[in-house]
Amino acid sequence: MLIETEHLKPLPNADTDRVEIIKAVIEEIRPNLQRDGGDCQLIEIDGNKIMVKLTGACVFCKLSSATLEGIQARLVEKLGEFVRLIPVAGAAKARH
Repeated sequence: MLIETEHLKPLPNADTDRVEIIKAVIEEIRPNLQRDGGDCQLIEIDGNKIMVKLTGACVFCKLSSATLEGIQARLVEKLGEFVRLIPVAGAAKARH
């Protein structure tokens, strides 16, 4: 499921709420990442897989896997379901 709202048909409320929760969790963590010179972008949601791109200082940070685990744990807590946070590399062509 792409996140570009202007190109999507209206989603059922449950899907819309789910996307908003995912976006909110990422926005919640972003200031901490940005303070250290990094960032996290939501790329795509495909079922229980949530693709994100780490940028800036996060790319080579030794703690990036711990950061991703923390974001994933927060997503699981907020959504009440298991999701897998998957880091992607490549062009920063965010689709949200």
